Amino acid sequence: MGRFQDILLEGLAQDGGLAMPASLPQIGREELLQFSVLAYPELATEIISRFADDINPAVIQRLCLQAYTKQKFGSAQIAPLASLGQEQGAPLAILELSNGPTLAFKDMAMQMLGQLFEYVLTRRGETLNILGATSGDTGSAAEYAMRDKHAVSVFMLSPQGRMSAFQRAQMYSLQEPNIHNLAVEGVFDDCQDMVKAVSADLEFKAKWRIGTVNSINWARIMSQVVYYFKGYLSAVKAYGLHIGDPVSFSVPSGNFGNVFSGFIAKSMGLPIRRLIVATNENDVLDEFFRTGVYRVRSSKETYQTSSPSMDISKASNFERFIFAMTGHDGAGTAALWRELSQSGQFDLKASQPQAWERVKASQMVSGKSTHQSRLQTIRDLASRYQRLIDPHTADGVFVGRQYLEPGVPMICLETALPTKFEETIREALGQPAPRPPGLQQLESLPQRVAQISQDVEALKRFIEQHALR
Repeated sequence: MGRFQDILLEGLAQDGGLAMPASLPQIGREELLQFSVLAYPELATEIISRFADDINPAVIQRLCLQAYTKQKFGSAQIAPLASLGQEQGAPLAILELSNGPTLAFKDMAMQMLGQLFEYVLTRRGETLNILGATSGDTGSAAEYAMRDKHAVSVFMLSPQGRMSAFQRAQMYSLQEPNIHNLAVEGVFDDCQDMVKAVSADLEFKAKWRIGTVNSINWARIMSQVVYYFKGYLSAVKAYGLHIGDPVSFSVPSGNFGNVFSGFIAKSMGLPIRRLIVATNENDVLDEFFRTGVYRVRSSKETYQTSSPSMDISKASNFERFIFAMTGHDGAGTAALWRELSQSGQFDLKASQPQAWERVKASQMVSGKSTHQSRLQTIRDLASRYQRLIDPHTADGVFVGRQYLEPGVPMICLETALPTKFEETIREALGQPAPRPPGLQQLESLPQRVAQISQDVEALKRFIEQHALR
């Protein structure tokens, strides 16, 4: 792997694969004790400086303090833990990750990426054209983090008609000249495939300085690792535990980046008991963790659901997880992905039994939620705990409850604020979620978006016409 700053700007590794550190920093019990008294920016500094070892730690501290402010996240308590109650002898809680500028957990990493990009590009006297795909929240989080960054432009692909009205308005209403929204006829996976195709054209990528902010960018994963440490330390404090006692996390999962960040945290030594992969009706990941078969779906087989940010049938970050499970066998992982591209699936349990044993030992488990279980969970938390949650977080709570263990806190990661999914909240509760101040008229703002077909050459032409030079 190259230096961190190069990986940050490149997005993908030099060979077109996903970048991974050669080794992971280990955090022991003594360090966890020291971390337990830190505010979020300081905790982020400790974790990120262990990965970004080619940037001065004092600089990282300054960038973290600029990324994680009370102004951006609504309070000095970045990512607070909200206790719900005891269920089956286990504390149930929600880790609030959606208090940032775009009301979604993606802000947690994207605000940091904005700071890192600006710092590295300014020092190098370079510009960067970010190319990304979104199923709803990555796009707006990236655009809001980069809109005031002079050395960066953003080209964001989104599936036409498959996001909520609020999500579309949040992105398409931005008028900054460095922000370009492209609506693609298709599903998220088609958008992602186009991004990967452009990134794989190394000559074009180099000429136009193409970078990524999707969770294929290692810096996104690294930044998300921080809130697992924050969630764990908050649970230890809230429930009178000792450092070293286990905690489980339930994570709504589509592209596998969020839960993979938890896997990295656990691999670094964070005492995570279980990582629960919560899927919606697009249950590719659930099928894998139950059977060992990873079978991607076509666009036609990808359901349009009421938790649309998880309407994904090819999980980009899954490749990193399999690489870890094969014992960091790059050639073996590449062979599995060749098989995947040829036959649409691979069977890890049958072809690599040792790797499948590692999957089982990882304590990563899964479950699937449906529209009805989503609605029921939203209703249940509203009546039982007076807590309003969005449909994706509801998937996480629904599946997390299937894995409760006495005495082990279950932390469900919040995906977004419920106001982003008005139709589903209205269906569940008979009324919409309250809107934060200043967002009442969001959908009525003028929108700026270009339509594009699934044509990689057309996408390249658009980038050539609008890219920073």
